[in-house]
Amino acid sequence: MNREDFPMLNKEYIYLDNGATTWKPNCVVEKINDYYTKYTANAHRGDYDLSLIVDKEYEEARDIVRDFIHAKSRQEIVFTSGATESLNMIVNGFFKHIIEPGDEIIISESEHASNVLPWFLLGKTNGAIIKYCPLDENHYVTLSNLKKVITKNTKVISLAYITNVIGDLRPIKEICEFAHQNNIFVVVDGAQSVPHIKTDVQDLDCDFLAFSGHKLCGPTGIGVLYGKYELLNTMEPQKLGGGMNESFDNVDEVYLKELPTRLEAGTPNIEGAIGLGSAIEYIASIGLEKIHDHELNLRNYLVSKLKQIEHINIINEESDSGIIAIDVEDIFAQDVAVYLNKYKVCVRAGNHCAKILKNEVGIKNTVRISIYFYNTKEEMDYVADLLKDKNRIINEMLM
Repeated sequence: MNREDFPMLNKEYIYLDNGATTWKPNCVVEKINDYYTKYTANAHRGDYDLSLIVDKEYEEARDIVRDFIHAKSRQEIVFTSGATESLNMIVNGFFKHIIEPGDEIIISESEHASNVLPWFLLGKTNGAIIKYCPLDENHYVTLSNLKKVITKNTKVISLAYITNVIGDLRPIKEICEFAHQNNIFVVVDGAQSVPHIKTDVQDLDCDFLAFSGHKLCGPTGIGVLYGKYELLNTMEPQKLGGGMNESFDNVDEVYLKELPTRLEAGTPNIEGAIGLGSAIEYIASIGLEKIHDHELNLRNYLVSKLKQIEHINIINEESDSGIIAIDVEDIFAQDVAVYLNKYKVCVRAGNHCAKILKNEVGIKNTVRISIYFYNTKEEMDYVADLLKDKNRIINEMLM
């Protein structure tokens, strides 16, 4: 689907590491190139034509993001370096100032490091208790299991909408409804969901959402922090400097700008934001429902072929996304990835930044195949054929 739009697809690679980053369409490359060759200037700094063009393009990108996730206001859209920075800002800029000793924060063992480590640190510094939602037999988070660990001391639930190894789609809307009935905040890691399924923050009613641009055909180094206005408006900036202040005369007279500018100190990633806007428009023109259906069709097709191979253990046979995690019997995951690389197949091997998931699945390292809309059925056939002969993999690794 739309393969002609991607210059990297001319390189004869089969790219199945889309959970790590996606390839970029021509329109994004051209949009970034236009900034560097036609109207380079800083944003929100100049009173000349070039700078005003930059201001317009940068803020139009913010509006594109707002519409894409259906936020109420452009003031609820903060540009960051990615989901990692967004989650750290949420934890340290907001929750650090309201979490008290004994308060409970619920995550799961299948979360990405970016949605684990900031909470771990907050637990140590503020005396909060980190709890895990039990996973079901498919390693899914369910509302019923979540209810088992919620108590009167629970203050935050922080979960990925779709996880980066198991690939399960969490019932975030239902979780938000129950959480808010019990005065619990909900933080959503949307890194693996926003590029693949429709995300409506008003419908979900989540308090915060974080996602990255590079996983949805946008540039690296750009991401988004969404928060409900009344919550963002109390967030303490984690960076102070140019662009985010109105004035400062002395230590007692420092006045900051309104949202979202006061949370975007310094020269922003201008080309990143503009490129992200172009990527979102491109994704929207294809249609998220069409993208998701294509991914699931390819996933189901490849899983059906892998199930016929005795030496392959599929960790997440059932899943709602294009992510497949496998273990090849008696062969180290990285060795499988290196073997596939000989045939120009790009996959991820390791723990995928979900280092406590091993406690749940019993396997430390897996091979992750992550599909996007530009992948094909023929590529799935090729990968399955490369994996069907265990001796071939072993012998080639010895060569």
